[in-house]
Amino acid sequence: MKRILIIGGGAAGMMAAAAARSRGAKVVLLEKNEKTGKKIYITGKGRCNLTNACAPEDFFRNVVSNNKFLYSAFYQMDNQAVMDFFEKAGCGLKVERGERVFPVSDHSSDVIAALNRKLEREGVRICLRTAVSQILSDPGMPEKVSGVRLSDGRVLSADAVIVATGGSSYTSTGSDGDGYKFAQRAGHTVSKLRPALVPLVVREAWCREMQGLSLKNVSLSLKSGKKKIYEGFGEMLFTHFGVSGPLVLSASSYYAKSFHNCEAALSIDLKPALSAEQLDKRILRDFEDSKCRRFKNSLDRLLPSKMIPVIVALSGISPEKRVSEITRIERENLAGLLKNLTMTVTGTRGFQEAVVTQGGVDVKEINPSTMESRKLSGLYFAGEVLDVDALTGGFNLQIAWSTGYLAGISAAGSKIIGKEREQ
Repeated sequence: MKRILIIGGGAAGMMAAAAARSRGAKVVLLEKNEKTGKKIYITGKGRCNLTNACAPEDFFRNVVSNNKFLYSAFYQMDNQAVMDFFEKAGCGLKVERGERVFPVSDHSSDVIAALNRKLEREGVRICLRTAVSQILSDPGMPEKVSGVRLSDGRVLSADAVIVATGGSSYTSTGSDGDGYKFAQRAGHTVSKLRPALVPLVVREAWCREMQGLSLKNVSLSLKSGKKKIYEGFGEMLFTHFGVSGPLVLSASSYYAKSFHNCEAALSIDLKPALSAEQLDKRILRDFEDSKCRRFKNSLDRLLPSKMIPVIVALSGISPEKRVSEITRIERENLAGLLKNLTMTVTGTRGFQEAVVTQGGVDVKEINPSTMESRKLSGLYFAGEVLDVDALTGGFNLQIAWSTGYLAGISAAGSKIIGKEREQ
């Protein structure tokens, strides 16, 4: 019976453990925290958007970095297989808007409980509060993994080791970059790490005046010079430092990829369902009903109250001006402002607020058909530690399940290196 050590008890690690055990391996899961699944617990605001029920081509379209690398992993365990896995493990699921899949209970703890039940039923040994300090290779065969050394000095021997330590986002969950150190010591290249799916920092002070304001059904575009970085439709939120919300988080992943900490122009179309001409007519109708009102008091049908003072100030129209006195050019300029409210992005928030890490172990050095290292035989990688990331909507957890599953079944078929040894 082959012995597999898995470093990390998150989504990828737990799935890898279940997969390896299903292939007959003896599996030990090493988790430095006091419990498994700490990051799963906080995903989806505690609801856990565990995958997306979209078509395969849509899944790959939502992967920002190295989507072709994931072909084998996804087709070994696609989104339907993930849903079947959790249903069979006793976690009922539902599909919501955007094909996002959640537990019926809306509790991420039920996803973790299902995984723990599966591992317990299969006989996976879980070692909590157990940190790994080093991955070891066989002295007689330095090109092959032989086990790990724990932080307390003990050595555990293994036929294969799977690194599923997560990235650098949400460090409070234990994702402190250990996996990258293990990879580098094994001879791997780790590409530049950046926070992704993260709020954006904006220069303009007026943005902060709308702190707490949430907008739905708006369009957003992000440009660096003439180059369009991202364009999307959805929800966003103004904050004390800039902007956040699902639409902004998706934009941030493309911003981080090529323009991290460079200035970019973020434009919001507040009325995407209307053309500029249609919006002008809408404003004209509102103004007809408010002829005697001052401009600052005339936009309540058109905009949220918190946004009105900002738009009034940016419009260049005197707040005290009577609506009846507003010129056609001023009105058209107002419509243009609402269709193209622009601010300057200067950077992102840090890893502590990022949903995922962009960058990681170079996928060119990983066999995509097995998740095995091309540098050290018997060493596998899965999940966020790899240089793969996706947009919001359950896609990043799908990457974790797919790569974890493939690493698990592949490691279980790896060649035995040496005898089991614990000391």
